[in-house]
Formats: sequence, C-alpha cells, structure tokens
Amino acid sequence: PAGYAQNYLIKNNLAKEATKSSISQLAGQKKAQEKHEAEILEEAKKLKEFLEKEDTVVELKAKAGEDSRLFGSIPSKQIAEGLNKQYKIKLDKRKIELNNPIRTLGYTNVPVKLHHEVTATIKVHVVAE
Repeated sequence: PAGYAQNYLIKNNLAKEATKSSISQLAGQKKAQEKHEAEILEEAKKLKEFLEKEDTVVELKAKAGEDSRLFGSIPSKQIAEGLNKQYKIKLDKRKIELNNPIRTLGYTNVPVKLHHEVTATIKVHVVAE
C-alpha cells in the first residue's frame, strides 16, 4: 500500500490491507449477514400469514356517541397494545401504518410493515364500551 492508504487509512483503522485472510473473513461475514437477513424475512412472512388469517382480529373498546363516532380516537399505539394483549405479538407502533387515527366503530383494515419487503394487513374491530 502506498501514500494515503499506508499513512492515513490503515494507520487510523479506517481500512485493512486486502490479504487473502481478510478477504475470506469478509466473505464469511457477508454470508452470515445474508443468512441472518433471510431468517428475519422468513419470520416476517410467517407473522404476516398469522396476522392475515380470517380469525385474527384485534378488538378494542372505546367510548362512542350515538352516531357510532368515537369520543377521541384509536392511535397506532393502542392497536399495538391490543395486539400484544390478545395474541402476545409485540410490534413497534411505528410499524403500524395508520395515516389517521380510527374515529368510528366497526372494522378497519390497517397495514403493518413487518419488513421492508413484507407488509401485512390486520383487521381492527372497534366496539362501544
């Protein structure tokens, strides 16, 4: 290695010399990373399959007026808590892609981004208290 590489990059541990052992080590790390990502994707697909079953419905209770409008709203945080209570599935509220909070009684389909390649749709049923 010459100049910039020798004097700056390698000296400050910003780069490594490309020896056979370091190249094979990097290849092994890449392989492990790909395997890990494939496992996460598979897990997300299984979760999507469960969440999209007909009988998987998140039921939430809320106070409502006579015209079936809620006093307040149901935000994504409340949906995540309901999913955890009913099915023991912990989901980050930021993964639930709710554009506007739910403000009416009844069924609502809510998209959930489980992985950058996998998006599921869960059914949320809001009933009056």
